[in-house]
Amino acid sequence: MSETSASSADSQQESHPPRHEFLDAATAPETRGIEIVQDDERHGKARDLFFVWSAPNLSVLNLTVGASLTIVLGLEIWQGLLVLLASSLLAILPGIVAISGPAAGTSGSVIQRALYGIRGNKIVIAFYGWFISGVFLALNWVAASFMGGELLMRWGFPNHTVALILVAVVTAAITVLVAIYGHALILRAYMGIAIVLSVIFAAVLGFLAPSIDWAFAQPEPLSGLPLWSSLTIAFALFAAAPLSFSNSADMSRYLPRDTKPSRIIAATALGNVFPAMLLTAFGIVLGGTVGAESLESGIEYSLLEKLPIWLAPAFVLAVIVNTIALNGMTTYSASMALQSIGVPIRRIPSAILIGVLGTAFTIVLVLSSSLIDAINLMLQFLLVISAPTMAVYVADIVLRRNRYDGPELFDERPGGKFWYTKGFSSPGLISVVAGAVATALFLSTTVWTGPLGAALGHLDLSAPVGMLVSAGLYALLAGPTIRKQTASS
Repeated sequence: MSETSASSADSQQESHPPRHEFLDAATAPETRGIEIVQDDERHGKARDLFFVWSAPNLSVLNLTVGASLTIVLGLEIWQGLLVLLASSLLAILPGIVAISGPAAGTSGSVIQRALYGIRGNKIVIAFYGWFISGVFLALNWVAASFMGGELLMRWGFPNHTVALILVAVVTAAITVLVAIYGHALILRAYMGIAIVLSVIFAAVLGFLAPSIDWAFAQPEPLSGLPLWSSLTIAFALFAAAPLSFSNSADMSRYLPRDTKPSRIIAATALGNVFPAMLLTAFGIVLGGTVGAESLESGIEYSLLEKLPIWLAPAFVLAVIVNTIALNGMTTYSASMALQSIGVPIRRIPSAILIGVLGTAFTIVLVLSSSLIDAINLMLQFLLVISAPTMAVYVADIVLRRNRYDGPELFDERPGGKFWYTKGFSSPGLISVVAGAVATALFLSTTVWTGPLGAALGHLDLSAPVGMLVSAGLYALLAGPTIRKQTASS
């Protein structure tokens, strides 16, 4: 055996702990973290992923975002629906990312070592995969806190601030519990959650349907540059959700290695797109009926006023359960991020830690922010970070033809396949940074307008430009190295 081969083998022994049995059952906490899922431990079908992604996307915030197209951006209903249809094509991207999970048998936060290098990946994951996850946990919990707090006050709870904090803490605790039990619980429970949420939202929408102005038309229809500005801003708002799900490999990594990639892509993409499209479409139509004041604290508040007493609590419960489903998945992925960057912590304590961080952020936000401010902040940050990281991840999968060797991803010693230059992959890091800058330059929101976006008359080209810059640069800079790596494997 050569010295290099011996070094690589030793490094894999040291970096990859001895194999032991991990229990993946819905009735017990999942002890596996980033450890590779061996072939004899793989299970499940690609179709299971449909409900895994449906439950988080049955979100009432889709109604708010949809309504903002007609209320704030001034689009006609048919124009909003066309933008929604176009943006739904982006759901294929988390589907493509998902196929890397069964190929490598580990989490996306480890797979991305191939993109950024062993050390470079630590920077990306520490920021995006862990700290930012805590921020977005808080922003989602804020929505549930406002809704739950409002219901408690209607039931006679004496203090509004205490009500907000109480709902935030309880929601966060249940969310962390979901993350602790992990993959098997999510796989089993999210099907039931998706069905229950669908029934509740169908009842809400059915009750509201007779009062909607289906023939709504803008009193002053947009045309020319203002119309294109609103259309591109709407696309950016819709793009934020599918581009944020770069953790889809975490949910698919237990699938058998021979699962057809096309089925994984289809189940993940359709689970993402169907629920979101239906609720957002209804929100677009609803925007022609409710007033602009309904968006001040979120359209869900105005809906709460219109619902009968028996349906209002179920609606609030649906909002909270959806938040738990979405944040449960985020916490689950974030719990593996600390491990992937080298922190000596098991997955369950890591999930608790991220939950505590998110809860602290939530309490700060509910005491100082309105719901609409939180949503704007979330969408602004999401696009700048998620567009380039998603684009680079997908580009690597395509260039590498989804060939990832799990054990090699754990070789953290100099000279390893993904050590690159002093632990950093310049092509990956340059592509992400350049894409983030491009996204910010073309962004156009009420919170921030990039100079290039402003120069173009507030056309928001942030999502397509950010993705094209990142993917194009990565293909150009990383292509030769990837071809050498795949040729030798």
